[in-house]
Amino acid sequence: MLSVSGEYGIVNQIEFQGRSFAGESVAEYHVVETNDIVYTKSPLKANPYGIIKVNNGAPGIVSTLYAVYHPCEGTVAEYIDYYFGNDLRLNKYLKPLVNIGAKHDMKVNNETVLTGEVYFPGYSEQKKIVGFLTILDERIRQQRNLVEALKKYKRGVFEAIFSRTLRLMPRTSQSEWTAFKLSDFATRITRKNNGATDIPLTISAQYGLIDQRDFFSKVVASTDMSGYYLLHRGEYAYNRSTSNDYPFGSIKRLDLYDKGAVSTLYLCFAIKEEVVLSDFARWYFESSQWYRGVNEICAEGARNHGLLNVPTEGFFNTVHILPSDIEEQSRIAAFLSRIHEKVIQAQEELEELNSLRKGLMQQLFI
Repeated sequence: MLSVSGEYGIVNQIEFQGRSFAGESVAEYHVVETNDIVYTKSPLKANPYGIIKVNNGAPGIVSTLYAVYHPCEGTVAEYIDYYFGNDLRLNKYLKPLVNIGAKHDMKVNNETVLTGEVYFPGYSEQKKIVGFLTILDERIRQQRNLVEALKKYKRGVFEAIFSRTLRLMPRTSQSEWTAFKLSDFATRITRKNNGATDIPLTISAQYGLIDQRDFFSKVVASTDMSGYYLLHRGEYAYNRSTSNDYPFGSIKRLDLYDKGAVSTLYLCFAIKEEVVLSDFARWYFESSQWYRGVNEICAEGARNHGLLNVPTEGFFNTVHILPSDIEEQSRIAAFLSRIHEKVIQAQEELEELNSLRKGLMQQLFI
């Protein structure tokens, strides 16, 4: 039994969804051969008139709610798939052919779907375009897998280092890690902005502290930021808002600007470099090791302004197990920075490949 997904195309229901949704009898279901074209009348947010996909996998059957077509001679099935893979092009094709009923159902018969006009090049050119895009898509798939593998490796290394199962110092030079209160190696910042900067900062998982105008394409901060905290480059802010990736909030260092302003809902601090290197602290706060201390002081289920109820004094009294040896801190920081740069480089290459594909899809298809 096959189904049609906007993101993944035509898929096997059991493999994709864990079960078959076929009725008691499938005698009237349509057979879908490899390279057949399937139109589903189920609207999606990006495709209000339904979607058209080509079966690139094994043959199967679909419900009579789907329309199935065979590609004409002289037409490359994969070219059709690429052609209708663009939401704007697909919607433009289907819109004049489909009437949407009061219950948002598609009012169109199967033959009408074939009456729209498309402009395709000759067979040999279709083959060349498909061949090139297939190679590009495989390259993108490999790069995406590389990014995920590097991220997984990075998470594993972070866990190993900060749980002390991986040590970067020679065995003869290793020393025990020490329990520090946050206040032992950090000083709270409460200086007010008072017009020193017009950059309103927010915290991004990927970019750290970043200008709201770049991240949201608008300013969500107050028009008057004079009462906001002023941060200088290298200083930190703790955002107590939680997410799936950051169950106890996130702590980020300001690296992108010389200064910026954050809401007073943030807890801000500077690192005492004579105790803990800031470059080490940056990566420590990217790990989950500091969660334990926050978990012990935050009131379970209690929130203030949608934030974890973490008292300021309690936050600065949280305990952190860290290397007291500055040399070990330095080695850890340098090692994790190299891994991070590899992840960033791989992500940038993936973004470039996706941009290349997007541009080619606009140029190669009319």
